[in-house]
Amino acid sequence: MKKSELKAITAKGEDSRLQFKQDIRNVDVLATEMVAFSNSECGRILIGVTDTGDTSGVPRAEVNRINQLISNAASQHVRSPISPMTENVVVGKDRIVIIVTVSKGIDKPYFDRNGIIWLKSGSDKRRVNSKEELRRLFQMSDQFHADELPTQAGPEKLDQLRFRDFLKSFYQRDLPETPEALIRLLQNMNLATDDERLNLAGVLLFAERPEWIVPQFIVKAVCYPGNEIHLTEYLDSEDIAGPLARVFEDALAFVLRNMHKIQSGRGVNAPGVPEIPPLVFEELLVNALVHRDYLVSASIRLFVFDNRIEIISPGHLPNNLTVEKILLGNSIIRNPILVSYSAKGILPYRGLGSGIKRAIEVWPEIEFIDDRDGCLFTATVHRETGKHKAKRSETIKGSPKSSPKRFKKTDDRIIDLIREDAYITTEHLGNILGISKRAVLKQVEKLKNQGRLRRIGPAKGGHWEVL
Repeated sequence: MKKSELKAITAKGEDSRLQFKQDIRNVDVLATEMVAFSNSECGRILIGVTDTGDTSGVPRAEVNRINQLISNAASQHVRSPISPMTENVVVGKDRIVIIVTVSKGIDKPYFDRNGIIWLKSGSDKRRVNSKEELRRLFQMSDQFHADELPTQAGPEKLDQLRFRDFLKSFYQRDLPETPEALIRLLQNMNLATDDERLNLAGVLLFAERPEWIVPQFIVKAVCYPGNEIHLTEYLDSEDIAGPLARVFEDALAFVLRNMHKIQSGRGVNAPGVPEIPPLVFEELLVNALVHRDYLVSASIRLFVFDNRIEIISPGHLPNNLTVEKILLGNSIIRNPILVSYSAKGILPYRGLGSGIKRAIEVWPEIEFIDDRDGCLFTATVHRETGKHKAKRSETIKGSPKSSPKRFKKTDDRIIDLIREDAYITTEHLGNILGISKRAVLKQVEKLKNQGRLRRIGPAKGGHWEVL
């Protein structure tokens, strides 16, 4: 790297992938920085750069000492050991800046010598303090998946008729006659834990009333008049619960009954066809139910507006997956047990990574938003505005005539809701947006720091003011 390139990098300041150190003498301090980058998305440590971005460098005589310290930190003070790359950039007479590049770890989570897990948080770092964060790190490294989570439900909570029919249709075998044989079968099918409890996949797929066991994992569907969320006005509303197959069927039915029907050249008494092919919502709903983040305790939201239909799933895209990558058919299995049983016919699952591509092929006017701040993934299906066409071909190809309106981010939607009701609580905001109270507070704090929002009065009894 040239000195001019280094100057351009440091001029931008520290961020989640760039850390400045004027000098390093404490091996444990360096190890924690390496752990944070390895557990996050990778990054670079610039040794010989001040907090203000001044590339003063370190004396050439200190380079060997620092390189030895880097080696010790990466091999002896980090678990598992990592292999950083270093590069020396001459910035003046006998002055060197050492660039330490830490790759994204493939053996997460990484610990420092004291057994502490660190994550990047903006330009700083923080400890992992919650079980949810720890589970997510194990999930990212393929050592743990949310659908394996144990529940408090025993095999007596099974919908035995549903489970019996599945065994008959797919495995051509009968339901076991004894409780001991039933629990062994459930364990062998990855639907129960070693302590004879149903795991999350077993509950979601085959429990008689999953909403009694995991009430947060339902679909909340609302059809609103107009194009915005209303606090009190709606045309149709339903909390959709039950085993995953029933949730899919009822959610699809909710969408279809709230869409327009087009005669499409048929007789005047014919029922007509939906304005948007049902295949679009089959694919998007299966994607939401199977690939959502079940470590986030929130419901899937299904909103029908005059100009669009939104499916909002808890959890952003996993790992380094992006919207651009999923549009090309890339996918990461977040819940492998749910995926495997969906492929066995429980849901109309047609193959990993193909659903979104198939939906766009028949209806190009779909927009995807990966909201990492709000921990949400939203699929927005844009409806035709104005007068509906009299006829539509079964498969729509090409691009829409104009770009659809962008879906509002979580912080903008919070502002809109507060404009409607200055006394709205963070709990109510979370319920409407389908995110946790913690995520709401994070967004509110960001809005305050941006000078867009402030609180008037105490937490209880006060109100919001949009600036």
